[in-house]
Amino acid sequence: MIHLGKQLVVRAPKIRLSACTVSGSGQSSSRDQNTNDCRPKLAGPNLNQCHKRLSSTSSQSSNAGPMKRLAGKVAVVTASTDGIGFAIAKRLAEDGASVVISSRKQKNVDSALAELRKLNLNVHGLKCHVSEPQDRKQLFEETISKFGKLNILVSNAATNPAVGGVLECDEKVWDKIFDVNVKSSYLLAKEALPLLRQQKDSSIVFVSSIAGYDAFELLGAYSVSKTALIGLTKAAAKDLAPEGIRVNCLAPGVIRTKFSRALYENESANEAALSKIPMGRLGTSEEMAGVVSFLVSEDAGYITGESIVAGGGMTARL
Repeated sequence: MIHLGKQLVVRAPKIRLSACTVSGSGQSSSRDQNTNDCRPKLAGPNLNQCHKRLSSTSSQSSNAGPMKRLAGKVAVVTASTDGIGFAIAKRLAEDGASVVISSRKQKNVDSALAELRKLNLNVHGLKCHVSEPQDRKQLFEETISKFGKLNILVSNAATNPAVGGVLECDEKVWDKIFDVNVKSSYLLAKEALPLLRQQKDSSIVFVSSIAGYDAFELLGAYSVSKTALIGLTKAAAKDLAPEGIRVNCLAPGVIRTKFSRALYENESANEAALSKIPMGRLGTSEEMAGVVSFLVSEDAGYITGESIVAGGGMTARL
């Protein structure tokens, strides 16, 4: 006990007392009148300066903000000037990625770029018809020219030029649907692969549909093409998993976009659609974008070969 006391006395900091003055209502005790600061002061560096330095450091850290989860990543999103594609491009850019958008029409690209740049997002865009080999080539060449690499591919382009049952589909319509919805997705992934292999933790997301699990009555051929994308996801994921490249799929339910307008603009059609959705509402493009942002992030680092259904509880089983 004695030795401990001595150690404490030896190690105690030196205290320097100085006079203090207490201001207040104008009255003070006789003990306070001739003093400047009644608090003991530790000998050493000026505490006010230390406090200022700590406050400055804290303020700088606060201003910097947290690291965005896709910071440093570069993403290509096809068919991304409207609807789900636009929402995905916007969300990935908001989460820190540099994003290349595309559309079949240059005016759509220009309009989307203007909107995204108003938000100070790092985006680039160009015209690209995914069925055209030269357009796909230019898409990736400009991505590398602008941003130097590619980490993320989101294949979103799709078409449905006719409605009807699957066995009523005209052969030319069938070929067009599969050319855009399936073959182009396959070729985009194939052509992006050499670039994705150059980066760590790259990923691909194919945008399918809940119709790929449970075919929509009037979208027979379209539904089958979306089933094919689910199969493409699983096959590619197994091939690329050893290389650390993840491949996943988003299967949206009925989302309020121009593409699905026929399902909600008419009151009876809207009621019919809602009757099949346990959550009782249509989904939003922003909700789909959130799923994709998760899938391409480190938060989904152990997920590959999966199709995430975002359909408000609609039946989704093959």
